[in-house]
Amino acid sequence: MIVAVSGMDSLGERAAKMREALQKSQTITDNVVTILGSFDSRLSVLETAMRPTQIRTHAIRKAHENIDKTLKAAEVILTQFDASRQAEAKILKGPHEDLESYLEAINQLRSNIRFFSGNKGFKSSDAVINNANTLLTKAISKLEDEFKQLLALYSKPVEPDRLFECLPESMRPSSESPGNQFSGKNHHHEHQNGTSEIGGFKHLTLIPPRILPLLHDLALQMVQAGNQQQLLRIYRDTRSSVLEESLRKLGVEKLSKEDVQRMQWEVLEAKIGNWIHFMRIAVKVLFVGERRVCDQIFEGFDTLLDQCFAECTTGSVSMLLSFGDAIARSKRSPEKLFVLLDMYEIMRELHSEVEGVFGGKACNEIRESTFGLTKRLAQTAQETFGDFEEAVEKDATKTAVLDGTVHPLTSYVINYVKFLFDYQTTLKQLFQEFESSGETNSQLANVTMRIMQALQTNLDGKSKQYRDPALTHLFLMNNIHYMVRSVRRSEAKDLLGDDWVQRHRRVVQQHANQYKRNGWSKILQCLSTQGLTSSGGGGSAVPGEGGSGSGASRGLIKDRFKTFNAQFEELHQKQSQWTVPDTELRESLRLAVAEVLLPAYRSFIKRFGPLVESGKNPQKYIRYSAEDLERMLGEFFEGKTFNEPRR
Repeated sequence: MIVAVSGMDSLGERAAKMREALQKSQTITDNVVTILGSFDSRLSVLETAMRPTQIRTHAIRKAHENIDKTLKAAEVILTQFDASRQAEAKILKGPHEDLESYLEAINQLRSNIRFFSGNKGFKSSDAVINNANTLLTKAISKLEDEFKQLLALYSKPVEPDRLFECLPESMRPSSESPGNQFSGKNHHHEHQNGTSEIGGFKHLTLIPPRILPLLHDLALQMVQAGNQQQLLRIYRDTRSSVLEESLRKLGVEKLSKEDVQRMQWEVLEAKIGNWIHFMRIAVKVLFVGERRVCDQIFEGFDTLLDQCFAECTTGSVSMLLSFGDAIARSKRSPEKLFVLLDMYEIMRELHSEVEGVFGGKACNEIRESTFGLTKRLAQTAQETFGDFEEAVEKDATKTAVLDGTVHPLTSYVINYVKFLFDYQTTLKQLFQEFESSGETNSQLANVTMRIMQALQTNLDGKSKQYRDPALTHLFLMNNIHYMVRSVRRSEAKDLLGDDWVQRHRRVVQQHANQYKRNGWSKILQCLSTQGLTSSGGGGSAVPGEGGSGSGASRGLIKDRFKTFNAQFEELHQKQSQWTVPDTELRESLRLAVAEVLLPAYRSFIKRFGPLVESGKNPQKYIRYSAEDLERMLGEFFEGKTFNEPRR
C-alpha cells in the first residue's frame, strides 16, 4: 500500500513539471509570433518604400535594351546601305572587266531587296527597293549583252578537218580524194567492217571548257530575273547559225525532190554516199558536242535546256533530212535500191543516238521527223523491190543475144540478187518495219524466188525471138545454168535451198537434151539405114549387111554423104558462132553431141563407105573422118565471128 502511494506521488510530480514546461513553450511561441508579426509589418513598410526605386531601375534597363536594339538595327541598315553602294559601283562599272564581282554585286542587290521588303517599317524602304530594282534591271540587261557577246565570241563554225579528227580512223575520208570527200560506193562494207570502232568517236570541243562556267553563271542570273525567253532567243540565234554553217562547210546541201531528179546518177550516188557519212558525223559528233554545251550552260533548268537544244538544232536537222527525204520521194528505179538500203541502214544505226541526244519533250518533233524519214526510206526500198520484180518480168529490151549466150538481163539480175545478200541484216530490219510477225529469212527467200521466177518468165519470152529451136534451148540452158551456178556459189543457196538448185539443174539438163534433139536429129537421120534399100535403078546396089537381104543404092548413099556434109558444114558454120560461156558446160555439151554423132558416123562409114570408095572421086563424098568431125566439134560454141552474117 505504502509503495503504491509513493508511485502516485512520483507521477503527479512529473505531470506538474510537464504542465510547467508546456506553459513556458506556449509563452515562447507567443513571443516568437509577436516578433515575426513585427518583422512582417516592417517588411511591408520596406517594400512599399522600395517600389518606386524598382520601377525606375526596370525602366532604365528597358531603355538600355531598346537603345541596343536600335543601334543594332541601325548598324544592319547601314551595312545594307553600304553593301548597296558597293554593289551599285560594281554594276555601273559593267561586267566586262570582272564578271565574278559583277555577279556578286547582283546577288547583293537581290539580298538588299529581300531585306528592305521584309522591313517595311523603315520609312525609306520603298525608295530603297525601287532604286535597287531599277539598278537590277540595268544589271541584267548588261548581263544579257555580256552573255550574247561571250557566246558569240566563242561560237565559230567547225572546220571539216576538226570533225574528221573525231571519227574512228577507218571512217575518215581519204586525203587523196578530191575535197576530202567520202566514197559513197563503199559505205556498206565500211559499215560492216567498222562496227567495232563505233565507240571510237572522240569528243568535239565546241566552246572552251573555261568559258562554260561563266556562261552558266550568266544564264543562271538571267533565269532568276525571269528572262528565260531572252536567254533562249540569244542562244538559238547564235548557235543555230554556227551549226548550219558547220554543216555547209562539211558539204551538206538542202536539196529538193526536183533537184535530185535532175542529177546524173553518178553524181547523185556520190552525194548519197557523202550524206550517209554526214549523218553519222552530225549526230555522233556535232550534235553530241552541242548537247554537252547545252547541258553545262543550262545545268539545273531541264525544260529550258531541252528547248534551247531543240531550237538551235532544228534547222541543221532539217538541212540533213531534206536530202534524204528528197531521195525517198524521188522517182524510183532499181539502181536506187542499194543506196536506199544504205540510207536506211545509217538511219537505223543512229536510232539510239537520236533518242539519247534528242531526248525530252521539246525534241519530239525532231525525233518524229528523223524516225519518219527512216520509215519512208524503208517504204521506198520495199516499193523498189516490187518495181524491180515487175521490171524484170516485163523487161522488153530489144538487145538481141545472137549467139545464145547469157543475156545481160540475167547477169544484171543475178548480180543484183547477190548484192542483196550483203544487206541481209538490213533487209530483215526493213521487213520488220512492216511485218509484226513472220520469219524474216523466209521473207527474203520469197522475194529472191519471185525475182528469179520473174527472170525465168522474161527469158522464156526472149527465147522465142530465135527462129532456130536449137538456139532457143541453148539460150535457156546457158541462162538458167548461169542462175544455178551463181546461186550455188553465193549465200543465196542457204536461203533458196538445195531443192531449188536441184530442180533448176534438171531444167538445164532438159534444155540441153532439147538442144540436141532439135539441133542434131535431122543430121542423124542422114546416118540412118532407113530408105537405103534398092529402088530398081539409079546405080548399082551393094549386098545388104547383117543378113538383111536388101541392097543399098550407091546413088542414095552418095546423096546421103553429100547431105550429111552440107548439113554438118552448116551446123559447124552456125554453131561455132554460138556461145556456151561456161567451160564445163561447153565441154559437156560437145561430149554429149559426140557420143551420139561419132558412133553413128563410124557405123555408117564402116557399112556404106566401101561402096563409095570403090567408085570415082570418093573424097568428094567422104570428106571427113570421125577424127575430123571430133576436131570440128571442138570448135562449136566458141562464139567465133565469120565474114558472113550470123544466122
